[in-house]
Amino acid sequence: MINQLYTVNKNNMLKIFNTLGRKKEEFRPLKKKQVSFYQCGPTVYWTQHIGNMRAMVIADLIRRSLEYLGYKVTFARNYTDVGHLTSDEDEGEDKIEIAARRDKLSPRAAADKYIAVFEQDVKDLNCLEPKFKPRATQYIPQMKKMVQQLLDKGFAYSTDLAIYFDVSKAKNYTQLSGQDLSKNISEKGKAEVSDPRKKNPADFALWFFKAGVHKNALQYWPSDFSSPLAKNGEGFPGWHLECSAMNKALFGPALDLHLGGVEHIPVHHTNEIAQSEAASGVKFVNYWIHNEHLNVDNGKMAKSQGTAYSLQEIKDRGFDPLVLRYFFLQAHYRSKQNFTWEALISAQSALAGWREKILADKQQKKGKINRDFKDKFLAALRDDFNLPQALAIAWNLLKSDLAGGDKLATILDFDRVLGLNLDQIKAEKIPKKILA
Repeated sequence: MINQLYTVNKNNMLKIFNTLGRKKEEFRPLKKKQVSFYQCGPTVYWTQHIGNMRAMVIADLIRRSLEYLGYKVTFARNYTDVGHLTSDEDEGEDKIEIAARRDKLSPRAAADKYIAVFEQDVKDLNCLEPKFKPRATQYIPQMKKMVQQLLDKGFAYSTDLAIYFDVSKAKNYTQLSGQDLSKNISEKGKAEVSDPRKKNPADFALWFFKAGVHKNALQYWPSDFSSPLAKNGEGFPGWHLECSAMNKALFGPALDLHLGGVEHIPVHHTNEIAQSEAASGVKFVNYWIHNEHLNVDNGKMAKSQGTAYSLQEIKDRGFDPLVLRYFFLQAHYRSKQNFTWEALISAQSALAGWREKILADKQQKKGKINRDFKDKFLAALRDDFNLPQALAIAWNLLKSDLAGGDKLATILDFDRVLGLNLDQIKAEKIPKKILA
């Protein structure tokens, strides 16, 4: 039965579905057995919903899988605390400034508030700490330096309102998204253009001057860039630029893995590639990984409908956060997953069943890791981080007729990836009053 769950990767090579090539590819890191791994983190203007939390758990599972497979992983996840406008395409207002006014806080204090909530959420979900957690506002000098490089190389141009990246100058701009850019450019006249000197609708802002719709920006920095409308070149970086500059500062010009949601493919990640490769002259990311969305009751998660649940709401209903983690394990990262309260109750029951079996096995002396089950578990991980298959293998292990001590040793070994804290399970003590 286990052998029917997946195709064994006979050469023991990890294969990853690379959005760039639209197929599974053998993973070959830039440095042997070392992996540089970056995830687009949250824009910290609100409490993150469980769809965002699914993305964080997916990153954690990929990282744990890589480490289980013998790689040394350097993982970074950023915080966007400036420059992310209400539209990903450079339209609207900075989300952090909206939060600051709503909460009657400074932009820095508002970001601090939601970073603290996020940090507790990922801790509750048992996500390992990243080595780097850069905040965009901490890397303004590096961002300004990259903008200047792009200006010097002729990939960017300045208007009175902003400095833009000229996508017509980029080599293979739509390689990640597969979009027809020529069609976008030909329809320039149909687009709403807030800056009349912007050359193409797809051109994106590297630096917004404190001018025009942003003349009252709360977060801004002086620069060597020039605009007749902005004193001392004051302004703030564009959202797309931030990840590129932070990546370069932390890892250099090239990166092994970059993870983000599928919604980032057509704009954010496409722009990251364009500006990074234009600035450095080398390939930016070798493997692009994109996770699908979490739906609720077969519909899109939405605040207006009260379905953008936070982890706190899950906890308020009496669920252990690790039940939600177990729920996330049941769907592949490239598949959409549908959240319902019934599904979460089912996950709770399943995890309780695991815990009961493990408690029973703990009565026996810990044995040896079973090689047959481990090989199958490894094969599932090597097949594009197929955690649902790995979970099924773990289930089969617990239901097998292996000696309890061997089952215990093997499931605890698997938990290095699953992250369900199975080694911390203890029998509940019955209060003396109940015993009496």
